[in-house]
Amino acid sequence: MKRAVTAMLLGAFSLGVMAQNTPVGLWRSSDDKTGEAKAEIRILETPAGLSGKIEKRLLKDARPEDVCVQCSDERKDKPIIGLEIIRGAKKAEGRDVWEGGKILDPENGKNYTLKMTPIEDGKKLDVRGSFGPFGRTQTWVRIQ
Repeated sequence: MKRAVTAMLLGAFSLGVMAQNTPVGLWRSSDDKTGEAKAEIRILETPAGLSGKIEKRLLKDARPEDVCVQCSDERKDKPIIGLEIIRGAKKAEGRDVWEGGKILDPENGKNYTLKMTPIEDGKKLDVRGSFGPFGRTQTWVRIQ
């Protein structure tokens, strides 16, 4: 009986740890040049894949009324707060990598091919946006 309880507790604990090795959650991004905290992004799982929206802007010059002036799709002139910047990423088979979606850079309005990889037991997330062979990777930090 004691072993069964121990096994259940260990199993529940390991499921909790495994659940963190996913992009789903709340993340803090940082400015590439200054390292200053830039935004909080909440990533959710949807039937179409992962979706990520900006919940909070953290840059000192950010204003709540800022909109995506550079966007060229239905997000044009929409508020940055609440803006969906991640769309459609799905888990690669057999790997802890989510890809096949797009990520929007609201500063320039461009969409990039997306690849997200949880690292450090899901405490951080490598987020790569690319266009052909060119791209950049940011490391986001998990808040929740």
